[in-house]
Amino acid sequence: MTDQRSLEEAQLAAQWNRVRSRLQSEVGEVEYRTWLRQMTLGGLDGDEITVRLPTRFLRDWVRTHYGDRLNALWQSENRRVRRVDIRVGGNAGDDGLAEPLVVGEPIGEPIAEPIPSGLAASGQPQAAHADPRAELAAALDPRFTFDSFVVGKPNEFAYACARRVAEKPASVGFNPLFLYGGVGLGKTHLMHAIAWELTGDGPRGSVPVSVAYMSAEKFMYRFIAAIRNQSTMEFKEQLRSVDVLMIDDLQFLIGKDATQEEFFHTFNALVDAGKQIVVSADKSPSDLSGLEERVRTRLGCGMVADLHATTFELRVSILEAKAARAGVPVPPKVLEFLAHKITSNVRELEGALNRLIAHANLFGRTITLESTQEVLHDILKAHDRRVTIEEIQRKVAEHWNIRLTDMSSARRARNVARPRQVAMYLAKQLTSRSLPEIGRKFGNRDHTTVMHAVQRVAELMERDASFAEDVELLRRMLES
Repeated sequence: MTDQRSLEEAQLAAQWNRVRSRLQSEVGEVEYRTWLRQMTLGGLDGDEITVRLPTRFLRDWVRTHYGDRLNALWQSENRRVRRVDIRVGGNAGDDGLAEPLVVGEPIGEPIAEPIPSGLAASGQPQAAHADPRAELAAALDPRFTFDSFVVGKPNEFAYACARRVAEKPASVGFNPLFLYGGVGLGKTHLMHAIAWELTGDGPRGSVPVSVAYMSAEKFMYRFIAAIRNQSTMEFKEQLRSVDVLMIDDLQFLIGKDATQEEFFHTFNALVDAGKQIVVSADKSPSDLSGLEERVRTRLGCGMVADLHATTFELRVSILEAKAARAGVPVPPKVLEFLAHKITSNVRELEGALNRLIAHANLFGRTITLESTQEVLHDILKAHDRRVTIEEIQRKVAEHWNIRLTDMSSARRARNVARPRQVAMYLAKQLTSRSLPEIGRKFGNRDHTTVMHAVQRVAELMERDASFAEDVELLRRMLES
């Protein structure tokens, strides 16, 4: 009986490996690693197979986007299977996410069932004697990998530095690596990507690398708890035994003198031992005025890389990548509209797109410029500002790739005259300026010239749908 059961379990495991392999080949390595790699097999009960995922978010995503395909693949492997039950399995970390820090996990293998302490090892379920360093680990977001990071001019240097550290930790000149930039520019994404690479998915393969990743706030709370529990020595030993220490949002240590002291000594001990430090903050080390001088000096002695504010082109690329991963067609004009309107940070930009996609899925509506403005009216209103003729001229010039000075020049070439007419039309539509006032802004032209431009643009919009779409896009980007 036991032999029969073992045989059935082996057959089931082999079928599960084939299901995962086929799914991986269908969706691609990046998508599989982002959404499906953490699936584990729960077992077969009658005609129902259970597949487990570590978080509710991943469970819901896999159910929605891959549930039918999992059913079909299982049924092709095992005729007994009639249904695949996708559920949350294992325990969660402090923030409700599974703790996926895995030491030396081979590519393509499933992550072990998550455990309360937050650190699994070598792809095997953890027993009660878990590594005590696991208490220091925070959860990694499976979406935050190097493959899903969209690179552009504002962040390419920080990306290259993060890649170098992931490939060769503790390299000369890159220890510590200090990443800084404003909210929502990708610091945490790069931190998670480094950790994912070092814990088994990167070029280091199965070389064991222990990583302690946490926020500065979590570092402080752990330190305070150690003092309260009279276990500071254990805390110090846990921290100083890791290969890589990663601290996110270091600015939260400002004003916390005792915690800064402990961080400083831990920093020195790890660097002296040839271990890697990666830190992020909202400002450069020299601008973190609340930190002790010796801490700031130490942080600045390695590689300091900043992430600049995003450009329009980078925002469009980010939106395109996110829409592609979601598998929802979003018209380019909508992506350009969002990239123009929401410039504060990437998180808000992605949040707006998520909301738009969710609304389209829930109500079965096609995404258009009109529906975008309707669904995101509150977000767009927060970014509204009073439109000026100067801004209209600048946006129109950028759109048609002409010089701003052409708006007031005497040039009459069609590639200049047509955008100038559009700018006059939009100035009449979006501002309260009179025709003579508008004319003066366009090289002291007569009000009849402006009137002719407005009429001409209106006529062209009726005859040329593509031209009308361009003008409408510009209007929506500018209007309040």
